Amino acid sequence: MELDADYAAAGFARRLGWGRRPALLLVDPVVAYTVEGSPLHLSTGTAAVGVMSELLAAARAAGVPVVLTGVRYADSSCAEAPLFAAKVPVLSVFAAGGPLGEFPAELAPAPGEHVVLKHYASAFAGTALAAWLTANGVDTVVVGGFSTSGCVRATAVDALQHGFRPMVVRQACADRDPGPHESNLFDLDAKYADVVDLADALKRLAAAA
Repeated sequence: MELDADYAAAGFARRLGWGRRPALLLVDPVVAYTVEGSPLHLSTGTAAVGVMSELLAAARAAGVPVVLTGVRYADSSCAEAPLFAAKVPVLSVFAAGGPLGEFPAELAPAPGEHVVLKHYASAFAGTALAAWLTANGVDTVVVGGFSTSGCVRATAVDALQHGFRPMVVRQACADRDPGPHESNLFDLDAKYADVVDLADALKRLAAAA
């Protein structure tokens, strides 16, 4: 039996569907993933930034709430997340003042847009994001960012666990290798989120105006 059919037969990959009030949630869309020479550089990162900029323009045009996240530590010791940093020492590039933690110009937050600076993979871990989304009447989060198998996955799973419908935009995510990228999109779509195409996401954001 093919993988898709096997999962469907077991009851996975049902649709959550869109709610009534979406927010755009861009996870760590920072230059660490797009600049040549960065230890976190992704070969498909620049293309994903282009897609995220389309989503951002659509959300702004529709008046949809926008959230951007980044990873930030006081210094290169990453003392706020010692076990995470022990597992992934390259997180030290996100020490305060370092250039790799900045947003690219095309994704720079506008005044009034919510920025979440986090210490762990999930945008919900140790932050007030869930409360902010609830206060703004949000029931659906449109997710893109870096990386698919890391912070995007963790954020989408936690969104579901906090009662929000995660809509992960396939073309708006990127990873170090196609294998982890595709396998994590498959698993998210099977268990925790709806993985959607850019065209559908743009249509839904426009309809939210």
